[in-house]
Amino acid sequence: MDIRSLQTLIQVAELGSFTRAGEKLGYSQPTISFQIKQLEQELGAQLFERVGHTVSLTDEGRSALAYAQQICRMSEELLRGPEMRQTASGVIRLATADSLCGPLVAKGFQRFRAAYPQVSLHVQTAGTDELFRLLDHNEADVVCTLDNHIYNTNYIVVHEEKVGAHFVCSADSLLAEVETLSLRDLLDQPFFLTEKGMSYRRLLDERLARDSLEIRPVLEIGRADLICALLESGGVSFLPDYVTEQAAAEGRIVRLPVEDVQIELWKQILYHRDKWMSRQMEAIIGHLSQDFLRLEPA
Repeated sequence: MDIRSLQTLIQVAELGSFTRAGEKLGYSQPTISFQIKQLEQELGAQLFERVGHTVSLTDEGRSALAYAQQICRMSEELLRGPEMRQTASGVIRLATADSLCGPLVAKGFQRFRAAYPQVSLHVQTAGTDELFRLLDHNEADVVCTLDNHIYNTNYIVVHEEKVGAHFVCSADSLLAEVETLSLRDLLDQPFFLTEKGMSYRRLLDERLARDSLEIRPVLEIGRADLICALLESGGVSFLPDYVTEQAAAEGRIVRLPVEDVQIELWKQILYHRDKWMSRQMEAIIGHLSQDFLRLEPA
C-alpha cells in the first residue's frame, strides 16, 4: 500500500473533490482517480460515493480515513526525526464569531505564541452559516461559534459552554430603576446592536419575530466591546454576559430584568469529523479549550 495513496485519500476526504485534491497534491485528476481506485481494490471496499459532481465518504471510507491519518502522521514524525516529533508547526485557520474574536486573540494569543512559536494562526470572522460553510469546504480548520447549540454529526464538538445574555443599559438610565420589564417596554429605546443575522443578534430577531415585533437600532456594529462602552452614555443593547462583566461589576451599566425573553446562547469549538488532526490542530484546540474560552472583555 503506497503512502501517497493514503495522502490522496485524506485530501479527497477533506476537500470533497478529486480535482481540488489533485491541485493541492500536484497530481492530475486521472491520477487521483487511479490512486483511489487502486486503494479501493486493495481494501476490497468502496471508499467514496460519487454522485454527480459531489464526493463523500462511505462508512468504509471513513474507517479507512482514520487509519490513513494515523499512518501518515507516524510517517511524517519518523521522517522529521525524534527532536521534532512533539513540535507543532504550520498554519491553522481559525474561524470565529465576530464577538468572540477580540477576547480570543487579546487574552490568549501571546501565551499561545510562547507555547507554540512555530504555529501561525490565521483568524477570520463570520456569521454562523458562513462558519460552517468554511468548515465544509476545508477553508477553516477549527471553528468557534457563539449561537444556539449545534447538533450535527458532521462535526466534532471538543468544548462547549452555555453563555448568559441580557439586555443592558447605562446605570444612569431610568430603566435601571425598574424592577420588572417586558420586551415591549424596550422597543422605543435607542438600540446599539451587532450586525443583523449574526449570532445572538439573529437569535434576538427570531424571538422578536415570534411576537411580530422588530427593533430598529440606531447603531449596528460588530464590536461588542465598543457597544458596551457606548452604552455608558445612553441607549440599550443585548449582549453576552462576558462582554458586560467588568462594566456591570463596576456599576457602569446594568443588566435589565426582561422577564419574557429567554435566549439560550452557547459557545462551542468544533472541527469537521473528516479533518486530519495534525499536531498544530491539537495545539490550538487544546489551547482554546483551556484558555481562550475563559472569556473576558477584550
